[in-house]
Amino acid sequence: MGGKSGAKRKGKKSGKSQKQGQGRPAGGVGNDYRAADFTNSQVLGQGTMAVKTYVQQYAPVPTALDALPQPPAGFTGREGDLAYILGVLDPGRTDGPAVAVLSGWGGVGKTTLAYASGHAAQKRGWYTGVLLVDLHGYDTYPAQAEDALEALLRSLGVRPEHLPPPGAGREALYRSQLNARQEAGERLLVVADNASAVAQVQPLLPPGHHGMLVTSRHRLTGLGRMRTVNSLQPEDAVALLEAALKNNDPDDVRVEQEPEAAERVASACGYLPLALQITAALLAQDPGQPLTERADALGDAEGILDGLSDGERSLRTMFDQSLERLTPQEQDLFRLLSLNPGPDIATPAATVLADQPQAATERLLARLAASHLIERTPGVRGRWQMHDLLRAYAHEQAEATRGRGRAPSRRYDQAGERLIDYYVQRARAANTHLDLPGSPVSSRFQDRPQALAWFDAERENLIALALAHTSTETGLDLGFALGPYLHWRRRLQDLVVVRALALHACQILQNTDDEAGAWNNLGVALGELRRFDEAVHAHQTALDLRQQTGNTQGQARVWNNLGVVLGKLRRFDEAVHAHQTALDIRQQTGNMHGQASAWNNLGLTLGKLRRFDEAVHAHQTALDLHEQTGDTHGQATAWNNLGLGLEELGRFDEAVHAHQTALDLHEQTGDTHGQATAWNNLGTAYRGMGRFDEAVAAGRRAVEMLSAVQDWFLTGEAWGEVAETLSAAGAPPSQVREAWEQSATAYTRADADEEAAASRTRADAVEALEKHPPAETQPPSDGMSLPENE
Repeated sequence: MGGKSGAKRKGKKSGKSQKQGQGRPAGGVGNDYRAADFTNSQVLGQGTMAVKTYVQQYAPVPTALDALPQPPAGFTGREGDLAYILGVLDPGRTDGPAVAVLSGWGGVGKTTLAYASGHAAQKRGWYTGVLLVDLHGYDTYPAQAEDALEALLRSLGVRPEHLPPPGAGREALYRSQLNARQEAGERLLVVADNASAVAQVQPLLPPGHHGMLVTSRHRLTGLGRMRTVNSLQPEDAVALLEAALKNNDPDDVRVEQEPEAAERVASACGYLPLALQITAALLAQDPGQPLTERADALGDAEGILDGLSDGERSLRTMFDQSLERLTPQEQDLFRLLSLNPGPDIATPAATVLADQPQAATERLLARLAASHLIERTPGVRGRWQMHDLLRAYAHEQAEATRGRGRAPSRRYDQAGERLIDYYVQRARAANTHLDLPGSPVSSRFQDRPQALAWFDAERENLIALALAHTSTETGLDLGFALGPYLHWRRRLQDLVVVRALALHACQILQNTDDEAGAWNNLGVALGELRRFDEAVHAHQTALDLRQQTGNTQGQARVWNNLGVVLGKLRRFDEAVHAHQTALDIRQQTGNMHGQASAWNNLGLTLGKLRRFDEAVHAHQTALDLHEQTGDTHGQATAWNNLGLGLEELGRFDEAVHAHQTALDLHEQTGDTHGQATAWNNLGTAYRGMGRFDEAVAAGRRAVEMLSAVQDWFLTGEAWGEVAETLSAAGAPPSQVREAWEQSATAYTRADADEEAAASRTRADAVEALEKHPPAETQPPSDGMSLPENE
């Protein structure tokens, strides 16, 4: 990045006097030369003192206003930052001093950005010269303000003998020098690089129309306009890597030949300019090394920091310097944060790790964020995240602390155990708000929306924790506690993962009863992903285990879910038998909620067999039972499915009422997926009545909501319904074709190749269908089954 210049760091004084002629030679910006007198006192006798005075001599110092280095090769991707900084430095501004403070963590490119900004400002003719001082804020001995002032005054041409001693006089001379420059028509830009405290910079603030750029790993408030410098975008990081390689060897074409490997290298470097420059240097030293090999080496999370050192520059050293500036408590919390399994952490969870009051933890977190070792999660208050490279460093530091002895190791183990218990207990508590109506709920959460919001915020942490504890009670507990939430939010891939983790934990722990429930839950998840054969196997295995243990209620649960999957496989007679068996068991045991679920699913299967009157009776019975138990969500599902049966009987007015009621109830419970299904079926009912504008509007609303929850299979169905409605309404062929194409695209995203091909065929045949319309349109969307998780 070019050599930095500035005030030299001060070490400890030896106490020896400097003799005349032993002073350091004159130099440019950045040398710590004092123009003070040095006095050596010697005791000659009791009560008598003789004093000898030696004066340090200096050569004249020329004006140095062109000290700004050029940015390194590959400077890119900072257009937004440059525009912001130039907006601050613009002499035409009237809303405050031209001072910009660039902050960000070590290696993110603050200094390079400052150089580029200074050159851009000079190119515009805004500044006649630049003063550069490196404050060494993160070295062992940071430069003091008086040292920086001396360096700046010498750059301005002040002779050593005219330098006042440290203090107010030196600051006054600095300001007067700049005021004199302004009166002479000059405008200077002061670049204070690598500051770590406001006190280092405050005396350097220029008066008048001069400008200033400050770089720091801390957010230094009260100096000027602040700008956080972040990592590069992926494409800019790759461009930097390529430019740095070609700067060493114009014939280096490794990035062009291995673009995917280059992207992996950039990702492993965290899109951090310093890491990319170091990596480019290492690749230049080994011109035969393929980028794939380098990417594989950097992909080792355990040793990634070892791979980001070229002998002269080291990311670990940069991080060490930042860590050393923290208090012991801040350092400790930074290390502890590496124990969190997911991408970010909430303040209450960090409080559990720190094992101290939340207010104290918040202060520590804020100071870590001000140091850019962590950052606030964008758009969310009370959550904090850490860059992957800093996480690796924090983990490395935590392991080093563990290695210091049994006591620190046990302390970190206890912190990890506290965090696990925090997540598991709250997941269990939140899950109670998703249970059947009438079930006891935890007071940790006020209501279902609050419980869902907590799950939303902690989902990735909880899944990561479950993955890290696949063979323990933790994995089992989280597998069962997370499932209902993931099903509610339609996170189906995640649902299969946590259900499989729970099953694995049950098998490892030889927990036969919970194993049956885990097989049943896995079957539900597989069915939702349309992996029907696997789902049948899972339910059949669960049923066998339930029969072995004599768990009657568990058997009813599995029979009901097995019937749903058999219906999806169009094995309708077997599905009716399964639902009827579940219903018989539930009636024998008096389980009203279970009966309602069985009646609902039986009604759907009867509808597939075109036994519509029986289907309507089944859904009405389910609705009555859900009303008796106070299950609002169950009522919504029953109303929706009742509407489908009424549509098939041509009772469209009643169907519209049923679907609208379902929509209202789903809005009350916050079930987005249920609302989308109700909108879709409301659209088919309107179509049956010839109310095409309302049908199209309802269908598009369904598409919008299903796309938002990424249920691509039902999105494909919903687009198909919109296409049918547009066709029935006589819409332009282009609109009908577009809807079928959207349907095909959605099905493709759901890996439903057969359905995607069918929609694509319909899109290609719209012109022919205009002349020869099909005898039968596709039926309304499937109703909503009621799977029974355990």
